Amino acid sequence: MFVLILGLIVFLGLHSVRIVADDWRVRQIERIGLNRWKAFYSIVAIIGFVLICVGFGMARQQPVLLYIPPLWLRHLNGLFMLVALILFAAAKVPNNHIKAKLGHPQVLAVKTWAFGHLLATGMLHDVVLFAPFLLWAIVLYQVSRKRDRRNGTTYPPGTAKGTAIAVAAGVAIWALFAFWLHTLLIGVNPMH
Repeated sequence: MFVLILGLIVFLGLHSVRIVADDWRVRQIERIGLNRWKAFYSIVAIIGFVLICVGFGMARQQPVLLYIPPLWLRHLNGLFMLVALILFAAAKVPNNHIKAKLGHPQVLAVKTWAFGHLLATGMLHDVVLFAPFLLWAIVLYQVSRKRDRRNGTTYPPGTAKGTAIAVAAGVAIWALFAFWLHTLLIGVNPMH
């Protein structure tokens, strides 16, 4: 469990800089340049992500049951994941109504992913993984929307085409994960 927790501290700590030290972040970018900042950020993020993956795999070898979710919550998580992956796609596809309305759909995707998985799983290692991501996403979304209001940030208006592409991409990614990738990468078939 130590490796998983270390990975979460590194990954979420890095991704919390805008929450707790945005002015420091701006100063560092000015000092070392945007490309060096992005390189440093990427390296640390990858290290944290690898630690999370390795640590989660290690923690799964010594499972501790906290609760047994009813089967219908596991199936409901499929719907949460569909919403999460549409939100994730909306963060990447330009000119869609979802991003225009919500501002930070990728953060909402993380929140939806974590919440759905907390409902659907009941092992200690699952709670240790998903609860910090849920808490982080809740706080980051609030801070980001507050920053948007303070800075007068507006997002380009959405178009029907952009929204349709975001939804179609999200559904396609969901289908890939639900019917193939989740089992391949995580070792758990979400359709059972």
